[in-house]
Amino acid sequence: MTENKQRQYDVAYLRMASEWSKLSYCKRKQVGALIVKDKMIISDGYNGTPTGFENICEDEEGYTKWYVLHAEANAISKVAASTQSCKGATLYITMSPCQQCSKLIHQAGISRVVFKQAYKDESGLKFLRKAGVEVTHIPDLD
Repeated sequence: MTENKQRQYDVAYLRMASEWSKLSYCKRKQVGALIVKDKMIISDGYNGTPTGFENICEDEEGYTKWYVLHAEANAISKVAASTQSCKGATLYITMSPCQQCSKLIHQAGISRVVFKQAYKDESGLKFLRKAGVEVTHIPDLD
């Protein structure tokens, strides 16, 4: 695939991840993720509470509850519960992954991460690069 065509796909999937983020009940930050393999979306996710919990992500003081799942963790968990594999897949996410999620991404076999907005702590991205995961930042979706 040409570089220009790959960018077109990257932008399109990031736009879809942005739409998916709008499904999150979280007030502080809404994050969406898609996992794509062989040009097929094999999973999706957004940040939120675990299944069976109330859809309230923040406590009374406005802080995110500790058990809220990040978008990429939700998407990876869905793949784990299916017959699919993340090996060699691309993760499209609206915000770059934190340290904990970066470990999950690497262990899941995801080979590429494309993100829109950088998270305040970039150590997750540094870890992914060190692990050999290709990281692409597309801040503008033009």
